[in-house]
Amino acid sequence: MNDNDYEKPADDSAVDLALVRRVQRGDKRAFDLLVSKYQLRLAKLVGRLVSDRAEAQDVVQEAFIKAYRALPNFRGDSAFYTWLYRIAVNAAKNHLVARSRRPPTADVDITDGDVEEAGVLMADVATPESYAARDQLQAALAQALAELPEDLRTALTLCEMEGLSYDEIAQVLDCPIGTVRSRIFRARRALDVKLKPFL
Repeated sequence: MNDNDYEKPADDSAVDLALVRRVQRGDKRAFDLLVSKYQLRLAKLVGRLVSDRAEAQDVVQEAFIKAYRALPNFRGDSAFYTWLYRIAVNAAKNHLVARSRRPPTADVDITDGDVEEAGVLMADVATPESYAARDQLQAALAQALAELPEDLRTALTLCEMEGLSYDEIAQVLDCPIGTVRSRIFRARRALDVKLKPFL
């Protein structure tokens, strides 16, 4: 080890890159740290694309295996998590194609921790009518998300639920940033149309 191994990196990307470099030098424990850091986030992302929880866990594990095998070639041109998300999204797409399944229909749970963490909770007025209206809106939103084409749903999920920037989404999806903007715009417009009766 040299003196740089003990320096504290300036930000999250630098921490990830330092761990990647350690893995590239043969430190398998550093990869365990990366898995611990991103396992929950990848599980949430893949869970939105693959409806069966057990299958989603398998896809996440497959994504980490693919990432580990590809790490020797990681140059750091993009952030590690962007690179990892791209692997996970591609693994989920490959899984869906291999199983000849459509993306999730009604199993998308919009009330998971990401929504609460983002502070996007609906105002809760404690009346039976308000609870019924909220439940109806949540069900309509879940259905509308499920009915979006996969490319639109994936882009919107990465933006709204994962908090990635358009540039990061373009890297994950391996497409131009204009395509990302278009997909997110079209997804939001489709949701607006479907949810208009509830709002």
